[in-house]
Amino acid sequence: MNAVTGETTAPVLVRAGGAETLQDGATSLITLLADADATGGALTANKATFRKGSPGAPAHFHTRATEMFLVLDGTMRILLDDEVLTLGKGDFLTVPPTVPHAFAPAPGSEAEMLVVFTPGLQRFGYYRLLERVFRGEATVQDIRDSSQQYDNHYFESPVWAAALAEG
Repeated sequence: MNAVTGETTAPVLVRAGGAETLQDGATSLITLLADADATGGALTANKATFRKGSPGAPAHFHTRATEMFLVLDGTMRILLDDEVLTLGKGDFLTVPPTVPHAFAPAPGSEAEMLVVFTPGLQRFGYYRLLERVFRGEATVQDIRDSSQQYDNHYFESPVWAAALAEG
């Protein structure tokens, strides 16, 4: 039984060959694993794959969820508040609500991360929106307009801009 909703939820199994994979840019893939509706609101999970040169995710924060990152392979740079950290394979980071963050592969590196939000938010629609923007079927304004719905709040970070310019 889910302690938050009081509902009974079933285990979630996603086989690698059955997972939906989205392209949210020329250099990034998102594999959808479990959204909030499948987990009774407990979590949302995806696997993010970044090729060399990927811009990753711009500076943003969430107001309702903690975001967790586990680097599965490669090296990532992550903005955490006003500091840029380098995380390697096996490193794990939690980012509580309202803490500014951003992420991209380290210069010259490819990387793969498991990304989990708790509590779960319906985020698969957001990832599909990113893919539609990449394909020219939606606009950046559509992303801005969805900030409350998907709890993704973007902002300008001089620290992150400087880090990206260096690499």
